[in-house]
Amino acid sequence: MRRARFLLALWVAAVALCGGFARAQEEPLRPGDVLSVQLPGEPAISKDYQIDRQGRIVLPEAGAIVLAGQSLEAGGETIRKALARSFRDLSRLSVLLKDRRLLLNVHGYVRNPGPVELPGEATIQMAIMAAGGLVPGAQLDRIRVTRANGARIDFDYKQYLDTGDAKLLPQLRPLDVVFVPASPLIGKVQSDFDPRVAVGDGGDEARAIRVFGEVVAPGSFAMRPGASIIDMLMRAGGVTRYASVEQIRILTRDKPLIFNLQAYLDSGDPRLLPKIEPGSTVFVPKQLEEIRRGALTVFVMGEVARPGAFESKEGASFIDILANSGGPTRFADTRQIRIIRAGGEIVNVDLPVFTEHGGSLPPVSPGDTIFVPEKTQSSEPSWLRVPPSRAVQLLGAVVKPGRYEWSDEMSLFDLVAAAGGPAARANLSAIQILKQRGDRQTPVMFNMDAFLRNGGPTSQVPQITAGDIITVPELPIDPSDNKAQWTRQAPEDSIYVMGQVAIPGRYTFTDQLGFLDIITAANGPTPSADLRNIRVTKRGQRGSQVITVNLSRYFMTGDEKLLPRVRRGDVIYVPSLSRENVDLSPSQTVRLMGAIGRPGRYPFNDNLTLLDLLADAGGPGPDAMQDKIVVVQMAGRQKQARVFNLTEFVKTADVSRVPVVRAGDLVYVPRQNESMWRKALEEMRETASAVSLLALVNALGVR
Repeated sequence: MRRARFLLALWVAAVALCGGFARAQEEPLRPGDVLSVQLPGEPAISKDYQIDRQGRIVLPEAGAIVLAGQSLEAGGETIRKALARSFRDLSRLSVLLKDRRLLLNVHGYVRNPGPVELPGEATIQMAIMAAGGLVPGAQLDRIRVTRANGARIDFDYKQYLDTGDAKLLPQLRPLDVVFVPASPLIGKVQSDFDPRVAVGDGGDEARAIRVFGEVVAPGSFAMRPGASIIDMLMRAGGVTRYASVEQIRILTRDKPLIFNLQAYLDSGDPRLLPKIEPGSTVFVPKQLEEIRRGALTVFVMGEVARPGAFESKEGASFIDILANSGGPTRFADTRQIRIIRAGGEIVNVDLPVFTEHGGSLPPVSPGDTIFVPEKTQSSEPSWLRVPPSRAVQLLGAVVKPGRYEWSDEMSLFDLVAAAGGPAARANLSAIQILKQRGDRQTPVMFNMDAFLRNGGPTSQVPQITAGDIITVPELPIDPSDNKAQWTRQAPEDSIYVMGQVAIPGRYTFTDQLGFLDIITAANGPTPSADLRNIRVTKRGQRGSQVITVNLSRYFMTGDEKLLPRVRRGDVIYVPSLSRENVDLSPSQTVRLMGAIGRPGRYPFNDNLTLLDLLADAGGPGPDAMQDKIVVVQMAGRQKQARVFNLTEFVKTADVSRVPVVRAGDLVYVPRQNESMWRKALEEMRETASAVSLLALVNALGVR
């Protein structure tokens, strides 16, 4: 069933495609069509021919043949008759319609006016683009298409660009002439069109809407269906700051109307919008002074744009009066505005506090004076202009230390930011604030570094008041740069780093730092450092304690438990890998004897195995009995001996059979000579007298 449906749909599509091709073949030939004429054996005839603007093609041996207006079948017969005068056998002559093209002419305000050739289904927009596009100043709503028979079609190309509706554009035909007119805003003398000067698009002066007065771009604008007074004002760039939006005048059919834009914006009632008709005139008058001079006068003085005397209306607030005077200038101190009452009372107004936190402003009555003072700072600031009751002192490691004006809504972070932030060597963990407590100065410490990293309640940040002194201390100088600076660093706040590090010395230490922080501050270990045996000496009231740190194992495992916790006063020593600095005491070494490359004592740690020791000693010799290697474990009260078969281990690689070696043990590799065995046993008797020699002989197989 599905296959039958698929075949039926495929048949319907094929019939539709063939039907469309058949209709294309049945349409009469027109200028621009491309015909394929094929006559086997005649390459001069077998070519593609395009019907020119006169409706003809030119064939060799036949000349010009008029084909426009004929069907494809009739055109083929006309070509056959024309060639029959020169060719006898035309039985294999074929004439096909290869392509349909449009031959047009585009004139007017385009960049490259003249004839253009387009695909058969081309549109007006393609024709304009083929002519180089429009030139600034083109009239888009009155483009005209003239047919070959003289018929004219006018259309609004701008409306098509606004809506994208292709039905608004006429369908092009061969030999059409597309004409793009110039806008009436272009003068009669040729000059470059400047859209910034020529405002408006009203091509039809009788139907255009004229907008002038207090608008940004007065001009004449084309009337669009459904456009309102708001649309026309927006096309004129909107009203200016001086416009009287309550007295906009509209002249329609010699009948003036008053439009209150403010009332419409306050209510949003569309019934307040007057109807705009073609040919109307819109005038936006200049705003009159709302606060006039008169008996009810309020005076505005100081740093405002337009100081003077203003007549107060009923309900006019402090903001209304200040705004009508132009508002404060950039030199105004808006925190210290004063209202001087008619009776002599003075009221202070902090305008930034009102704009940030809200609240209410004091009322202004007739006869009052608003005074806006100048800022205390100027191009040449003086700290004397800020009284001590309004200033704080910021000292130490900040970018711009000095004396700053203070307000209670500010915080310590605002003050440090105003000073350009902390300096490169600022110690934010020990900021000191000296607060005035009556006749005494009380210091308060604040760890800003910990607060910035960990956060916390704002109550942890000290409250700053005018008159406080804030000091940001500086970190100590690197001891490697200048050892004389050590005196500036307290020993109880220091930690000591010695040995194989890039910069040994004494470093400042805080509770937030760790072992790796101190090693990194010393620029890390040197290449010759023994990372397996780093020693940390813990100094305290109960004596000293030495801890061995295997930093190499930490790098391999990442186990944080391998790193010790260091405190102030501790000493970190990084030893060298050289043998002179290695502890060769019996409790820290393993003795290797017998038939090996380099017998002797070797330093040992828990990371090494028997195989590592044999490799460090040069391995077994050529006469060694590799299947009889003896490991004498000396640790503990009872001495034990084990035999290790190295030959068998190489074959099986069974790691479990490798004896465990600890510091203080003895490893003996026997030789194949029996007399040497006796001597070796005597040596072992002296070294490990507690070992059972009989058990050792039995283990070695000596008879």
